[in-house]
Amino acid sequence: MGALVWRDVRRGYAGGGATLVVAFFLLVTVLFPFAIGPDAALLARVGGGIVWAAALLAALLPVERLVAPDLEAGVVDQLAVRGVSPVTIAAAKTLAHWIAFAPPLLLATIPAAALLNLSGDRLALVAAGLAIGTPGLAALAVTTGALVAGLRGAGAVAGLVMLPLAVPLLIFGAGAIDGGAGGLKLLAAVSLLLTVGGPIVAGAAIRMAME
Repeated sequence: MGALVWRDVRRGYAGGGATLVVAFFLLVTVLFPFAIGPDAALLARVGGGIVWAAALLAALLPVERLVAPDLEAGVVDQLAVRGVSPVTIAAAKTLAHWIAFAPPLLLATIPAAALLNLSGDRLALVAAGLAIGTPGLAALAVTTGALVAGLRGAGAVAGLVMLPLAVPLLIFGAGAIDGGAGGLKLLAAVSLLLTVGGPIVAGAAIRMAME
């Protein structure tokens, strides 16, 4: 499993995936101030929600490359022959996706907070929420990638599948900024549920795709 995680992490960074995710995240946070206007108080009030929406979209960006290429290349079949279960494969891909996009995303939150006029306290809550919630986002992305693998126009379908499932995470993530420790606990519960349940659903989808 460690070799599989390292392989996917290396592929994510070597292919420029992490750079693309961070660039997309910052682009979204830059566009919102232009759309809302220069009202600093308004930006500070809605900035946390904007950061969470941008993080969700950034996690969705590489979803087509998470599972489908390995299914098409027969990598998953080879792992299955060696006794690696689809659930283990999905769990490894979830961990690798989190390592590939979460740390750069957390670093990119600092300039995003400056653009959105977030105070230091609100930035700390946003960063803590993202650290807790990004494993759930990674699990959702891998699960979505497994569900849409092999479908034509998988990118568009992935958005339709993932975005509704991510609504609770988005609500609790943005709410934790004003809810403090209680909000972070609710966010952690939702993220844990997605992190544990995601690989199980993704493993079932991978098993079906192999048949």
